[in-house]
Amino acid sequence: MPELVEVELYRRMAAPLVGATVSSVDVVDPRFIRGAGSAAAFAKAITGRALTGTDRIGKLLLMHTDGPTIGLRFGMTGVLGVDGDDGLDELVYGPSRRDPAWVRLRIVTTSGELFVRDPRILGSAILDPDTAALGPDATTITAGQLAAAVRGSRSPIKARLLDQHRVAGVGNLIADEVLWRASIAPQRPAGSLSAVEVRRLHRHVRSTVADLLDRGGSHLGRMTDQRKPGGCCPTDGTPLQRATVGGRTTWWCPAHQRQGARR
Repeated sequence: MPELVEVELYRRMAAPLVGATVSSVDVVDPRFIRGAGSAAAFAKAITGRALTGTDRIGKLLLMHTDGPTIGLRFGMTGVLGVDGDDGLDELVYGPSRRDPAWVRLRIVTTSGELFVRDPRILGSAILDPDTAALGPDATTITAGQLAAAVRGSRSPIKARLLDQHRVAGVGNLIADEVLWRASIAPQRPAGSLSAVEVRRLHRHVRSTVADLLDRGGSHLGRMTDQRKPGGCCPTDGTPLQRATVGGRTTWWCPAHQRQGARR
């Protein structure tokens, strides 16, 4: 599942194309194009344009041109490829095979070809996406911004972290890893966290994302392999518990995360 980490890796893959000119656009599946206008209009708007930069906000990849900005979302199973090479070997919730029929968009430039493969078509491409509703990116969010995101909320803290309007980029795997490292139970009302706990959570949001970027995927956290029946906490060996929190399957250690006690 592409979370912030995967989309940042996609951005880095696309970055070498900056400076190239879009020579052709093949919207293989018109359903992948969102927003106003048709697939033909999308292709026409960026053909002949120079790529001027890449950016990322949360799970949204931005490719700037000297005209409109291309926004790419990857849903649960979307993969970016450049010159035939996939950005990732696999996605945790995606199929392992690579069916050419799942390619939804190809953008050919004078420096190389970019494509998006999305089996379930939960991702999308859009021109000039509106980013105003997204919260601060998890790589740069400040302690004050995180405190504002949780203040007074009765929602579970995990649901608050998953809310892209509050914190952009955190998905299911990152949220479980962050809360496990921060010793905070995922079901706790976000507004019940003390100032000390919010500061600790902030440190772990930033450090966990940085660590997973170094490891190469949001599925490479310290507790990820134990997110399964019979799995145990890598720290104290306590059997992990499972529930649905914020609409997502959630695993946590009932020992050290129960009260959010400092580890």
